[in-house]
Amino acid sequence: MINYTITSSPIGKLLLAKSIRGLNHIIFEHKIPRFEAIIRVDFPDQKIINNDNALKTEVNQLKEYFSGLRKEFDIKLDLAMPPFYQKVLNIVNKIPYGKYLSYQEVATKAGNSKASRAAGSANARNPIPIIIPCHRVLASGGKLGGYGGGIKIKKYLLKLEGIQ
Repeated sequence: MINYTITSSPIGKLLLAKSIRGLNHIIFEHKIPRFEAIIRVDFPDQKIINNDNALKTEVNQLKEYFSGLRKEFDIKLDLAMPPFYQKVLNIVNKIPYGKYLSYQEVATKAGNSKASRAAGSANARNPIPIIIPCHRVLASGGKLGGYGGGIKIKKYLLKLEGIQ
């Protein structure tokens, strides 16, 4: 079973979804109309139920983050991704608040310095943005690159963390 809730944030509505193992999706407002199809890609046989109480901890931690009170999340995650993508996202998840790495640096830390495009693809497929801070990964030369929520949201998150 997948429980979900929708919460407001400074960057718009966010849909959070979790299984018994942990949080598995944060979906930006512009994708919420397609949320069931997005979740079913990774969890095709799960029943999806609205349950605000099941995600109180996750919602509260996000609110603390947006208010500047939280710099690290303490949330169990349930990633359903290929092994290299999981490795990349585990590295991204360790980038400290207020810091950033390039796609090249992430690929190197994942064990393949020539896999910066694959590192970018893993970030693009990140189902748990903000918590797994893919906004902290930049293109070479400090360029923003892309972001699933849009560049405006990426800029907002970086500015929130003090990255100009």
